[in-house]
Amino acid sequence: MGEAYIVEAVRTPVGRRRGGLAAVHPADLGAHVLTALLERSGADPAAVDDVIMGCVDAVGPQSGNIARTAWLAAGLPEEVPGVTVDRQCGSSQQAVHFAAQAVLSGTQDLVVAGGVQNMSQIPIAFAALGATEPLGLTDGPFAGSTGWRARYGDAPVDQFHGAERIAAEWGITRRDQEEFALTSHRRAVRALDGGRFARETVPYGEVTADEGPRRDTDLERMAALPPVLPGGTITAACSSQISDGAAALLIAGERAVRDHGLTPRARIHHLSVRGEDPLRMLSAPIPATAHALRRTGLKPADLDLVEINEAFAPVVLAWLKETGTDPERVNVNGGAIALGHPLGATGARLMTTLVHELERVGGRFGLQTMCEGGGQANVTIVERL
Repeated sequence: MGEAYIVEAVRTPVGRRRGGLAAVHPADLGAHVLTALLERSGADPAAVDDVIMGCVDAVGPQSGNIARTAWLAAGLPEEVPGVTVDRQCGSSQQAVHFAAQAVLSGTQDLVVAGGVQNMSQIPIAFAALGATEPLGLTDGPFAGSTGWRARYGDAPVDQFHGAERIAAEWGITRRDQEEFALTSHRRAVRALDGGRFARETVPYGEVTADEGPRRDTDLERMAALPPVLPGGTITAACSSQISDGAAALLIAGERAVRDHGLTPRARIHHLSVRGEDPLRMLSAPIPATAHALRRTGLKPADLDLVEINEAFAPVVLAWLKETGTDPERVNVNGGAIALGHPLGATGARLMTTLVHELERVGGRFGLQTMCEGGGQANVTIVERL
């Protein structure tokens, strides 16, 4: 078996809901990063075997196979195909996995992987259903399934209840969550002010930097927010932000690197995906990480950096408790609580940030994981070259 290399990785700034990217068509967001990816890598667009992009809630302007639409909107060769992946929040991380697997199998040599999401235009919670509250068994994708009801009963199935279940099971208080959220904002502001995102970010018009980090937030303001669920601990301050954005990576095999004179920046060391309790939903990164470390023989101390998606603060806090990983190596430039979570793009955004940050600090191994709807989690371990 050969190798799968990351040659280039770019992203747009992450726009806030109704912010600077809100009116941009998702295909144009995707086209923007695809164009920049190929320009920076120097790869011949005609040599690309496939374009795989993640997108969640593929309706309206995100429907019709946005990967293909974005490629064509960028003016790139018509003979190159595209396919859109939906593994919920892990969609574009799964796109990277599929691209790497194609290269590792030898069936393809050069694949673009990425993701796009405009949540200002297509809100979360199944906009087509008109939902404005967390979805339960009666009005979500499980409605009418006798098999689901027989297995899991009538318990509500949504991320808010899942996050509360994690907080209760791992003994994570609201104050714990708020302190974690404040750290996320402070780290993101430090990264922005220090230019840490400059190399990975491709400005879109007047949007030149991530719009989510809040410089003026504090624990007092967070404590004044109402919980999402009555009597709960989860508030908007401890949750990922609704956002818009896109990201893309170029994955190449050894032959493509040789034939096209490409310069790899990182190697895919490991990739896997695991499932867990769909009611708790968001805790799957814990067993998924344990699985990946067993398979590779690595220990948490071997990881120079970790990017774990901050869907909700308890997700990361529970993962930290279970893995014993040094918090100073985790989400060092902030996470989705501060930077935002454009669902279908976040996996590729995290991977882009991970590769660039490994280069900045001179680290060797970086791990990425994220919770996903249905109680799933992808894990990717990359090695900087």
